[in-house]
Amino acid sequence: MNPRVFREYDIRGVADRDLDPAFVHDLGRAIGTHLHRAGAKKVALGRDCRVTSPRIHERLLDGLLSTGLAVTDVGIVSTPLLYFAVFHLDSDGGVMITGSHNPAEDNGFKILRGKSTIHGEEIQALRRLVEARDFHVADAAGSVAITDLQTAYLDHAERALSMGKRRFQVVVDGGNGTGGVTCVPLLRRLGFDVTPLFCDMDGRFPNHHPDPTVEANVEALRAKVAETGAEVGIALDGDADRIGVVDAKGRIVWGDQLMILFARAILAEQPGATFVSEVKCSQALYDEIERAGGRAIMWKVGHSLIKVKMKEEHALLAGEMSGHIFFAHRYLGFDDAIYAAARLCELLSRSPCTLAEHVDSLPVLFNTPEIRLDCPDEIKFDVVRRAVERFRRDHEVIDIDGARVKFADGWGLVRASNTGPVLVMRFEASSPERLAVIRATVEDGLRAIRAEMAALTR
Repeated sequence: MNPRVFREYDIRGVADRDLDPAFVHDLGRAIGTHLHRAGAKKVALGRDCRVTSPRIHERLLDGLLSTGLAVTDVGIVSTPLLYFAVFHLDSDGGVMITGSHNPAEDNGFKILRGKSTIHGEEIQALRRLVEARDFHVADAAGSVAITDLQTAYLDHAERALSMGKRRFQVVVDGGNGTGGVTCVPLLRRLGFDVTPLFCDMDGRFPNHHPDPTVEANVEALRAKVAETGAEVGIALDGDADRIGVVDAKGRIVWGDQLMILFARAILAEQPGATFVSEVKCSQALYDEIERAGGRAIMWKVGHSLIKVKMKEEHALLAGEMSGHIFFAHRYLGFDDAIYAAARLCELLSRSPCTLAEHVDSLPVLFNTPEIRLDCPDEIKFDVVRRAVERFRRDHEVIDIDGARVKFADGWGLVRASNTGPVLVMRFEASSPERLAVIRATVEDGLRAIRAEMAALTR
């Protein structure tokens, strides 16, 4: 067993290396044991369309059944549909087999106890169960029921929406993942002219990598929006819990920009509402929410961590730079790119302004997308710890999650990714010149830290 597959808010690795049949079976037994000991009787199970998902599904299901749980198998679905299944069926938990936005050779597991995704210490508890082989063995095996919840999901989402009169053309890039087959029919139900792009499921992801936070992965969407004259382009990641958006001018509308648009709309309905976002997001997001009379909270990156904070703060909306958008306002509070796409279309249907005109109304700051710097899992958190100490000598540093270094006219962030052996950086400033200076300052500091750490190991 590779213990590093047990990450902060999910379990993930290279499928043929880290998720062999014996381990997956033991993991199913561990998940079933953990949920059983928490009082669970029935759970939902879903899987994405990756090539390795069928064999992982088979062994995981066997493990779950050995603990006596009643499993509702909802089939090949997006992660939001698995989350929806847990709510709709009032299950005691759930497991989604998915590699999310990671490469085709990866796979993994998102796990719910009750209606909440487990994370942190609770994931490490599963590791310890596997290591100790401390499994509950039921007197009788559990049961399996196969259920298709696509129609129920579409009905629920449609009821949660309040559409205006305006309609326009939308392009949906499903990235060959599991989301396009649900997003396209939902938007068509709502009356939009939808052009599908890569919406057939293919777990090899032959057209582009299924991560819309990387600009190269939305080039085909940009081209199709321009070709069709569409107002909106929607991109989904591999399991449709991340959304990417482009406007008619080909501009990417990043997660924090979407949050500003959604927050403005929600505050018009519910003044004083609370919103949660994370350390990678633009300062403009926090400033705009406060300016509109809302309450903005900065928190840690990670879908599980964000959902917990949302509940604590009774927030109506949360979002991440990476495109995870969580609606508690008229919805169930989990990250759902399909529903977020529909809410964006709802917002625009009720406005005389196009998406491009809404984007034109956003504050103008100069920032980078997420920048990923390779860094081994073994040292990445130590690098960040040292960065907090180093930059705090001369700057204010927000250390909620990594080091967000504040400058007079901008900020720079370095944090350790919870999904891979990388450091994630982002920079923002009032001008391109200052952006370059802030980025260089932080990157020079990181180089010095890495050099110091290398010298210590010689």
